[in-house]
Amino acid sequence: MEERLEASLALLRALADESRLRILGLLAGHERSVEVLAAELGLKLPTVSHHLARLRAVGLVTFRPEGNSRIYALDVEALRRLSRELLAADRLVTLAGASDGDAWDRKVLRDFFDGERLKEIPASRKKREVVLRWLADRFEPGVRYDEPAVNELLGRHHPDFATLRRELIGYRLLARDGGVYWRPAEADSLGS
Repeated sequence: MEERLEASLALLRALADESRLRILGLLAGHERSVEVLAAELGLKLPTVSHHLARLRAVGLVTFRPEGNSRIYALDVEALRRLSRELLAADRLVTLAGASDGDAWDRKVLRDFFDGERLKEIPASRKKREVVLRWLADRFEPGVRYDEPAVNELLGRHHPDFATLRRELIGYRLLARDGGVYWRPAEADSLGS
């Protein structure tokens, strides 16, 4: 995770410079030498070489030797790949880290629980779901419970176990067939 974040930051830092963006723009048209880039940008050779090294380090620019010079080109496929990887929604979520969502869940649980005792059933759907996921985690995956066992388990946390039982089923955090209840496999991926 840390390595992916550092790679993303390095790419963004490389792109966060006007001269480097202009170099990429010129190289998008066609390949060029350092000397040509320096003349077109009005920059000194060492400055352009420095910028090209930064762009090469993140994989956006390639070069090939030609005589005593190096000819630089934009690696269009690498740009596409890096763009897809960096800007994909699932990647952004991963970079954000799970701690932010977990922190909000912990706050909701702190607000609504006194130890393991639920003070009240939240009116807000989003907060209620956090509480229900916590309650669903009290049920062992793969274990079948009869209704009295479900009532007893939920009753440890709140006196209105019937409402909690209905809500857990409504949110599909518990499944029911006849008088038998269990935690479905989908709830494992939702809740934990």
